[in-house]
Amino acid sequence: MSAKLQKLESILTPVIEGLGFECWGIDYRSQGRHSVLRVFIEDAENGVSVDDCERVSRQISSVLDVEDPIRNEYTLEVSSPGMDRPLFYPHQYEAWAGHRIRLRLRMAFEGRRKFEGRLCGLEDGDVVVQVDDEELVLPFDSIEKANIVPVFD
Repeated sequence: MSAKLQKLESILTPVIEGLGFECWGIDYRSQGRHSVLRVFIEDAENGVSVDDCERVSRQISSVLDVEDPIRNEYTLEVSSPGMDRPLFYPHQYEAWAGHRIRLRLRMAFEGRRKFEGRLCGLEDGDVVVQVDDEELVLPFDSIEKANIVPVFD
């Protein structure tokens, strides 16, 4: 995790938890002179409404104005993780073991960067994914992006 993300997480997580939500994850994308800060909140018991997102957004925005961790212009987006929820932390990979996952690595592994398969969990801190008939052990730190693949029955 980058220093910028660690700083954002340390500033925002207490605010989000203080409002009664779990900080599911934070995604910061610097896009030239304008960046996007996405904050995902979760409430496993009650779900997350648009009003919840708005309330958290107002609180986060106030804290960010005071702390000023992002110097350039940015857009703040607050939402629930949704059905295709991104995975950020090792405990999320453990909790969602057994589900289909789609992930992209920072660098190629066995000639590939993109994988889709069944998430088996963690092994010594690395992510285990069954792709076709092969079980792959991918270093957690090499994962650029990972999402649950929604199943529609």
